[in-house]
Amino acid sequence: MKIPIPDGCRVASLITLAFASGFSSAQSSAQQSPRPAATSADTPTLHPVVVTGTRVDQPSFLLPMSIDVVEAPVIRDGRPLVNLSEALSRVPGLVIQNRQNYAQDLQISSRGFGARSTFGIRGIRLIVDDIPATMPDGQGQAATINLGSVQRIEVLRGPFSAIYGNAPGGVIQAFTEDGPPGTVLSAMFLGGSYGTTRGEIKLGGTLGGKGVAATGPFNYVVDISRFETQGYRDHSAATRYQASAKLTYRFAHDATLTLVTNELHQGNTQDPLGLTRAQMSVDPRQADISATTFNTRKSIDNTQGGLVYEHKLSPANTIKLIGYAGTREILQFLAIPRGAQIPVTNSGGVVDLERQFGGLGLRWTHRTSGPRPLTLTAGIDYDSSKERRKGFENFAGPILGVRGDLRRNENNTVTSFGQYVQAEWQFVPSWVLSAGVRHTEVKFKSEDFYTRIGNPDDSGSLAFHNVNPVLGLLYKATSSLNLYVSTGSGFETPTFAELAYRPDGASGLNFALRPSRSLNMEAGLKWLPTSNTRINLALFQAFVTGEILPATNSGGRATFQNAADTTRRGAELSLDSRFGRDLSAFLSYTYLDAVFQDAYTYRPTAAPDTVTVAADNFLPGVPRNTAYSELTWRRGQPGFSAAVEAIYRDRIFVNDTNTEAAKQYAMANIRVAYSHQFRGWKFTEFVRVDNIADTKYSGSVIVNEGNGRFYEPAPGRNYMVGVSASYTF
Repeated sequence: MKIPIPDGCRVASLITLAFASGFSSAQSSAQQSPRPAATSADTPTLHPVVVTGTRVDQPSFLLPMSIDVVEAPVIRDGRPLVNLSEALSRVPGLVIQNRQNYAQDLQISSRGFGARSTFGIRGIRLIVDDIPATMPDGQGQAATINLGSVQRIEVLRGPFSAIYGNAPGGVIQAFTEDGPPGTVLSAMFLGGSYGTTRGEIKLGGTLGGKGVAATGPFNYVVDISRFETQGYRDHSAATRYQASAKLTYRFAHDATLTLVTNELHQGNTQDPLGLTRAQMSVDPRQADISATTFNTRKSIDNTQGGLVYEHKLSPANTIKLIGYAGTREILQFLAIPRGAQIPVTNSGGVVDLERQFGGLGLRWTHRTSGPRPLTLTAGIDYDSSKERRKGFENFAGPILGVRGDLRRNENNTVTSFGQYVQAEWQFVPSWVLSAGVRHTEVKFKSEDFYTRIGNPDDSGSLAFHNVNPVLGLLYKATSSLNLYVSTGSGFETPTFAELAYRPDGASGLNFALRPSRSLNMEAGLKWLPTSNTRINLALFQAFVTGEILPATNSGGRATFQNAADTTRRGAELSLDSRFGRDLSAFLSYTYLDAVFQDAYTYRPTAAPDTVTVAADNFLPGVPRNTAYSELTWRRGQPGFSAAVEAIYRDRIFVNDTNTEAAKQYAMANIRVAYSHQFRGWKFTEFVRVDNIADTKYSGSVIVNEGNGRFYEPAPGRNYMVGVSASYTF
């Protein structure tokens, strides 16, 4: 596999310095047995055990795949705990763009997959405590993850993502913390720039045992929070309420039953829309005039819960049964002009959505020991989502931004049924083989209840079937150096949002769309040069056929087509090192070359003219170079800590024709914190300053936006102060 080297890479000197630092700190031979760095409850390990990728607990160092773990100290250390971007910006291969727009959620891409999503997350599967946070059609919402009670987040990229089904880009899996021994009550409050506040209260513990260090059968943690901001930009205020609970009961016969629930409520979240380049240069804090004219906004209510039953039948055999259900309601007011809603096939400027979703999963794991250990996992997943979708005009007479006449009324159902088997076999002492295969069937069905002259009954259905094999091989070159290769095929179905409209303007779903399919390859190394340093390097390439691309974009409606093939190739590097007891450094870098292999045409505006996207154009929404570095100093536990974070993003093209791009930028953040204890109390105070150089940049882009409003500006220098307190009973 040939990986092109970026010319004039602006982070080359940073990488060289990081390597030099890591190597100069080496104090033991690579032939020595790898030893995890000395850790405490407040220090992430360099040798974490993960379950993502194989669905059984294994050290990430021994897996032939790119998987990173972000643990609680990183997630919570001087951070507001509002967005996944706070902690996951450090993960190589992952790009999280904070829109500063809570009506549209984050924009997340993994190795270029998911970058063109204009709202929500697609191409990447989200899972929380074994419960999917991604719908069967492949679209998910990051806002449902309550960071206040998350213990760790695992991020998988590359070929083995295919074993999770409809997601070629990767898997982000969050795990809620267990309650501590005894009983602990904690609270946190922070305030910052742009009227931002967040308050949280959490109660956790263990019941049924005796004493402070009780280990009774019942464990619980309950977390409630409220976040509010007036927003960096005009017309971007938001208020978010979240609540989550995890209740675990441990039976005497090697079995546990866990109940997980979460609630998200966001009412009347304002949407400032994107800006043109000219608007952004004049005033990046403004909202487009159409946002205030139509009072663009979104309300979200999401409630879900699940049960996970795990039973160890014997030392070698374990089963896990998963069941979940939930509801999601969305009411969104868009800025679609009245004139664009004249055609009878237009569904209006107000989206009213009521969704019920749920699913079941069954997993069996068999593990053998001995000189040739084997782990075998087999399972089935069934997920279903049924939504009642209505569309209304966004005006009533002369009044704009209100719900008007009905323009759309339908029931949409999507189901996914998958069966998989996966194995890891150490067939000789230095070689480990990982292999798996998954069959997935995704079915779409639409029942149309809105019929008029010129808008007939558009009910219909379609189904997709995919078989996706994966294969990986790991070689233990030494006790501290592993080399690996892996390959696999993946697929990505269109979402219901992409099926919603036809390119020819006729009514009904776009049943001509088909899934895109990918062939993914990866080669890499995982190295522990010392007991305090870990280096990961991965080279990857993905060929995608039938990429889902725009067909038309006008009147606030985008339609899609399978128009061209694409190629993604690149490299990921991460280095994590500890220097003595107090100092640690982290560096990650990603180079990504993502291009169209074929030329194709689409119509980007209401005009009849089409444009041609040339072969070898760069994929929009994807930076070629990204880098993250962090230097942390910590004195005592509890005690004082300080950190500097640096982020670099290359320019990002905003459309397929590559005629405009958001400029590259580099920025830095600092944070300081002090923790101290008094009897049963523990207090932590922190201050953080983001974008300390007051860099002007676009935090995200809206790919192929039909009005040229591609840019979503990010804040300049901003501040935050917080305090937390906990009491152990």
